[in-house]
Parts: sequence; structure tokens; C-alpha cells
Amino acid sequence: MNLRPKLRSPPLSTASSPASPPLLLHNTKSTIPNMPRKSFLKPTLTLACLLSLFALCSFLFYTPLPHYNNNTNTNTKINENNFRTVDGINKKVRIYMYDLPRRFTYGVIENYAAARGGQSVADDALLKYPGNQHSAEWYLFTDLKRPSGERVDSAVIRVMDPEEADLFYVPFFSSLSLVVNPIRPATVNASLDRPVYNDEQTQEALMELLEEQVYWKRNNGWDHVFICQDPNALYKVIDGVKNGVLLVSDFGRLGRDQASLVKDVILPYSHRINTYKGDIGIENRKSLLFFMGNRYRKEGGKIRDLLFQVLENEKGVIIKHGAQSRESRRAASQGMHTSKFCLHPAGDTPSACRLFDAIVSLCVPVIVSDYIELPFEDVIDYRKIAVFVDSNTAVRPGKLVKLLRGVSQERILEFQKELKKVKRYFEYEDPNGTVKEIWHQVSSKLPLIKLMSNRDKRIVMRDLRESDCSCLCSNQSGVHTIL
Repeated sequence: MNLRPKLRSPPLSTASSPASPPLLLHNTKSTIPNMPRKSFLKPTLTLACLLSLFALCSFLFYTPLPHYNNNTNTNTKINENNFRTVDGINKKVRIYMYDLPRRFTYGVIENYAAARGGQSVADDALLKYPGNQHSAEWYLFTDLKRPSGERVDSAVIRVMDPEEADLFYVPFFSSLSLVVNPIRPATVNASLDRPVYNDEQTQEALMELLEEQVYWKRNNGWDHVFICQDPNALYKVIDGVKNGVLLVSDFGRLGRDQASLVKDVILPYSHRINTYKGDIGIENRKSLLFFMGNRYRKEGGKIRDLLFQVLENEKGVIIKHGAQSRESRRAASQGMHTSKFCLHPAGDTPSACRLFDAIVSLCVPVIVSDYIELPFEDVIDYRKIAVFVDSNTAVRPGKLVKLLRGVSQERILEFQKELKKVKRYFEYEDPNGTVKEIWHQVSSKLPLIKLMSNRDKRIVMRDLRESDCSCLCSNQSGVHTIL
């Protein structure tokens, strides 16, 4: 990389070179007669003194003029739009939420319920979004629909005129759309008047709708925000929306030219077990390590079976195979609330909801996932709340248990204390929690969005055989054991 050359000041004159001529802006040799040195310095010093006195007076007595805004009700607008002030006024990011046809929002919920034998309702307000780990799309949608007065200290403000918007939010329930039809076909409530829901067709219809919008075309989609929290959400059209800000749980199913930490935002899953209401302490946490979840997974999640093999007979370790159900969640709550450490191995992709279950349980997460990305790392130092162990170390017989038994009680209490401080970031229903932080993360992408939009407009040719520099791979470094 070519570095910009440093600017160097000319060397200072020294007593050893008194004859060095002064630097002149113009050639004045023919117009300035030779003068004694004393007569040249006297007026110069006098002028310098006068200028210094003038500068001092200006500094002491100058009052800056007020900044006027041409809009009426200036004070009201400033109070409404300002978010943080650092060396001046920093306005909230203005976000416009598309008023999508019902099929992309409430219609997805309705189809999900109908596929499970639910009854149709006359009012969308009566529809209930199903509780699952990908419900961030519902929380963001309902947050933007709330009156601005209820969204205190949010980093974004919703605008109803797209011409005023900095960003455009596309509220398609992409994760729920993916699982509308149950895995077991026998449970699908299909009939002639209600065909089976088709997620791929819905994705394609969304893409067609967006491509007709002037605001999509204007900046090639860079200023659009999509939520696709399930690793497979929007898979059919991901190449069409990859310029936008993607709200994802990890990069497990996304290519290097589709997503990156630079332009996208990592979201936490919604925790599925009850938040621990007690205080820090280990007196009631008799188990050393706890895990309950699917033993057999695909891809990176194959490590789960290896961990079962080396841990299931270890003293003080509770490791159980269990699918999602109310009974399983109750057992998981009990186990996490009474254990010092909670195991978090990779699932089908690097992340899984059990990490966030552990955090709200004040159960120190033990993360065995070499390529995991974590939410909100600009405000959370995960080394203070979790133990990271690389996969090769974790599956060595006796190694993981020995490592955890070597952690002192004082260190466990320190972990718990930090967990209690940050757990609000993983509570979607907390007004000062997850949703607020997601919007903060989204708003921080605006300078990059403007950069990429302007860059796109001036590029006349690019070599499409190579990856664009707008997407950077984030999974280059290895994972080490950290305590």
C-alpha cells in the first residue's frame, strides 16, 4: 500500500548560519533596497505585537452568533431529533419503514397459525407472533410502529416521508416465513381454498416489489435494512439484497461477498428460558457444567456429539439431549439456574440460542465454537462474561472439566457480576435492552452506507471476477482458550 508522504517543515535556522536568507513569497530583489537589519526588524516586531493584541481581544470578547434554522419550531425539532451530542449536535438517524402488503407481515403470522390449525381473526391486532428464538423481526417492527414519544433515547426516529429518510427498513418476517409450514407434512392444514404457503415465492415477490421502488434504485439498495436472523432466511434472494444492512445471527450460511462485520449487524437470539431473578453467588449452583439440546447437528455442530462422548460420564456435569418443548425449557431453566458454567457448542451454524439463555441465567457461558460472531462487541467485552475454548482442546478427554475446575470461586463471581451488568442487552422486552442497541448498531452504519452509495455512482468499470472490497471476511483468526 502506498503511504501518503509525510510533510516536513524546513529546518530551523541556528546561530551557526546567520546569513541564511529569509523565505520570500515573491521575488522582491529589484524593488526592495538593501537596509540595515535593525530597521527591518523594528516594524516587523511592532506589527506582530499589534496582531497578537488584536487576537487576544478577539478571544476575550468574541461572542459567537447563534445558529439559526429556517424551520419553524426550531427548539421542538432539536429536542425531538437529537440523540447524542459530541462537539455539537448529532441528530438521530431517520428511518422509513416500508408499508409492505400484508402478506409480508401479518399474513405470515396468519399462515403460520393456519398451518397449525389456528383460526383466522378479524383484526390484525389479535394476531400473536409465535414465541421463537428469531422473534427480533417482530420486536423491531412493533418498535417502529410505536409513537415516537414512547421510544425514548432511541438512535433512530421513524419518518413517514421517504424523502426525509436516511435509511429504509424492510419489515418482512423472513425467519417466520421460512418455517410457516411444519416439518411434518401430516400436520399441515392444507385445503383447496388455502394452498400451502410458499416461502420462496414470497421472497421473490418481495424482491420484485423492491426493484420497482425509486428509493431502492436511487442508491442500489445500500441504504436498505433487512432482517434475516434465521441462517436460511432470504436464501432465495440474498444476492439481490446483499448491498443492504443485513441483521443476522451469524455468517454461517452467507458468503464472503454477501455479508461482513463492516456493513452488517449481529443480533442475539431471543432467549427461551426464564431470566434468573436471584443475585450473584455459587451457593445454589451445585453443578459444574450444564447443557441441554440437540446432540446431533450438521456441519460445525458435529462437535456436539464429540462433547457428549467426553462429558456425559464426568462428575458434576449434566449434559442431556433434548428438543424444543415446554418441558425441555423448564428443565433447561432449572439446570442453568443451578449450574456454574453452561456449555455453548456450535449448532448447525456457529451460534445458537443457548448462549443467550446462559447469559440471562447468570450461568457463565463456555463457548466452543471456533467461528462464532457475537452481538454488540463494541460495548461488551465477552472475555469478562464467558470462557472461550477451541474445539480441539474441548474434545480432549478430561481437558475441559479440568480447565473449569481450576477457575476460582472469586473468578466465577466476577463473571456473574459482569453478566448481571450486560444481560439487559439480551432482553428484547426491556425498553433499555436489545431493540435499543440494535438501532444504535444500525445507525452507526450510516457513514459507510453513504460512502458505498457515492462510490457505486462514480465507478464506471470493475472486475467482477474478484470480490468487491465492500465485503470483508471476518473469520480469519483462530480461537484460543481464554479465561
